[in-house]
Amino acid sequence: MRINSRGKVSSVRIMDPPTGSSSEAYDYDLLVIGGGSGGLAVAKEAAGLRRKVLLLDLAAPSPRGTKRELGGSSLNTNSVRRFLQQASLLGKAIQNSQKYGWRGKERASHGWRELVEAVQQQVKTRSLELKKELKRCGVFYLNARAEIVAPHTVEVMDTNGSKRRVTAETLVIATGDSPQYLGVPGDREYCITSEDLLSLPHPPGRTLVVGGSAEGLESAGFLFGLGLPVTVMQQHDLLQGFDQKTAQKIENHMIVSGVKFLYHCSLTKVEQTEASSKEVVSDDSAATPQQFSNGGLQATIISKEGQTIQEDFDTVLLAVGRKATTDDIGLECVGVQRSQDTGRILVNERDQTSVDHIYAIGSVQHGCPSTTGLSVHAGTLLARRLYRGDSTLCDYSNVPTVVLTPLEYAACGLSEEKANLTFGEANVEVYHSHYWPLEWELPGKNKNSCYVKVICHIPDHERVVGLHVMGPSAGDIVQGFAAAMKCGLTKEQLDATVGIHPGSAQVLTSLTQTQRMSEALMMRGNC
Repeated sequence: MRINSRGKVSSVRIMDPPTGSSSEAYDYDLLVIGGGSGGLAVAKEAAGLRRKVLLLDLAAPSPRGTKRELGGSSLNTNSVRRFLQQASLLGKAIQNSQKYGWRGKERASHGWRELVEAVQQQVKTRSLELKKELKRCGVFYLNARAEIVAPHTVEVMDTNGSKRRVTAETLVIATGDSPQYLGVPGDREYCITSEDLLSLPHPPGRTLVVGGSAEGLESAGFLFGLGLPVTVMQQHDLLQGFDQKTAQKIENHMIVSGVKFLYHCSLTKVEQTEASSKEVVSDDSAATPQQFSNGGLQATIISKEGQTIQEDFDTVLLAVGRKATTDDIGLECVGVQRSQDTGRILVNERDQTSVDHIYAIGSVQHGCPSTTGLSVHAGTLLARRLYRGDSTLCDYSNVPTVVLTPLEYAACGLSEEKANLTFGEANVEVYHSHYWPLEWELPGKNKNSCYVKVICHIPDHERVVGLHVMGPSAGDIVQGFAAAMKCGLTKEQLDATVGIHPGSAQVLTSLTQTQRMSEALMMRGNC
């Protein structure tokens, strides 16, 4: 939901500000609260347009004490997601390599500590590089907490607790979001979230993942790929907001691989128990058994029928959604309107809040998709509208996104459910196919588990309104087709595209089977 209003932002003077012009009435032209991908983008672009910019970023650590670096949940978390997925896939690749002639004298083992140290060092290095880049761009950066105390006025408190006030013509809120907790006994004391995963000094062991979100399935897939026993407790629909038929295929693939799923259950309590030491490893793994504490936590679970189950786990990981980090930054003081349900900020088509001089970018926005690439794009366009006179608005439709499950899933545009709701089922044609990547044929890996789906709006020359790929490098495949969809790609144009052989993406250029045809064959008993 969006509301109409207009506004600008500005910055403050705490030390010698960067060079550039600013309004005489304010310390800064632009003040950005939050150092996530959107905040960094708008700050750097504005500084490049010779505006005086201040960026304030001081994110509180997680309840488990995990420090949050500059770059926010988007840049840092997305990098970590890719690293963890790759760690998991490499273990499987070691197994498959034997069919390609590679021989190993010993069974491969995974070193948790080595992975943790390497990823943590990479995140710190990236944060340091971002700070250097801000300095080169002329952005004045402070590791400090910000609170809006009056129109155009922000109180800044540094890490030593000293405070001072600064003014800015325009403000941008880009504070991102953070994982939610369930509010049950023991959740904050004993449970972790995905951002805490690499703060563990030892492998997580037998893990309960609570929530069927993208974050939950990615974490489950990564841990299972390291050879650890994983159970997923589905709270609501799997991958809410994504295509549900494709989500079911991802679930089936994980179940067949060995991940356990619990349905129609809720977690009511987590308690600490006496820990013992045990070697556990899943059967379908390239890793050797690893030593970790066993039975350190007891989870109390209630089924839909009211039956109480108590089960021991080493780690309970919560993936039950994310909450906008918009509390305690003074939005109420100046009248910035937020959604009562989500706490996210209401904005108009120009990313402007209910207060003229305040804008919001990224996952703090209510009712908008949230990806790192989208936040960067929106932040860049906002700075150009404010300081270069551009009129281009950010297009929040057809935003490509990826879920880094073991069998990667990427999508752009509408899900089948949303297309049917928008256009009517009779006006929607769904072309689909399973496929088998060539590189999987030698090891005989997961035949026909990969899948593509193209959703077309029939009255509009079968314009492609949704594209879904489930398979290796799905995100890279969809990225190219996302550009074509922005240009109004039709099924006829897709069919006229020459496919690259050998390559998985070529399956999208030769789709003839529709979902209606498949369902009709199944009704006749021919499948």
